[in-house]
Amino acid sequence: MIFCLLTPQSKAKSCFEAVKQLVAKRACLKGSASDISKIIKGKVRFHNNKAKYIVEARKLFLRGNRVDIRSKLKSFANIIDLREWLVGNIKGLGYKEASHFLRNIGKGGNIAILDRHILKNLKLLGVIKEIPKTITKKTYFEIEKKMLNFAKKIGIPADKLDLILWRKQTGEYFK
Repeated sequence: MIFCLLTPQSKAKSCFEAVKQLVAKRACLKGSASDISKIIKGKVRFHNNKAKYIVEARKLFLRGNRVDIRSKLKSFANIIDLREWLVGNIKGLGYKEASHFLRNIGKGGNIAILDRHILKNLKLLGVIKEIPKTITKKTYFEIEKKMLNFAKKIGIPADKLDLILWRKQTGEYFK
């Protein structure tokens, strides 16, 4: 989740390095926003805000002295409701980032990660006519539906298709 909170407008590999440093310094579970900000500065954009988002998200999942994300995730009947809860309750986590998080934990089969790489390829494939300048909730869901239908039509699960399209655009597979 921390990785997905860091990625907006930042490079994925830099975010991953930042997460590794946060883990090494045990800042994920115990660090203050100031501690986290110092560690991620220079690796992610808006490091002060993102550090605050991490601390706020951590508070949502605290059970005594430990973080328990799993039981909260299991409390939802379906992935759509879970994603809505994530977007509505975790500051800094939009539909793209929530979908990315869910895909990375193995729950993203029926949702789409609509980042610029995916959108560019959906346009090239004729799935969408144009790349929207801004993506509202309604637009996100409309494009997501088109991508899911396309994935079904070509016989590739959506969570695998986004990795394929990411690779096509960037030349590598990554988170």
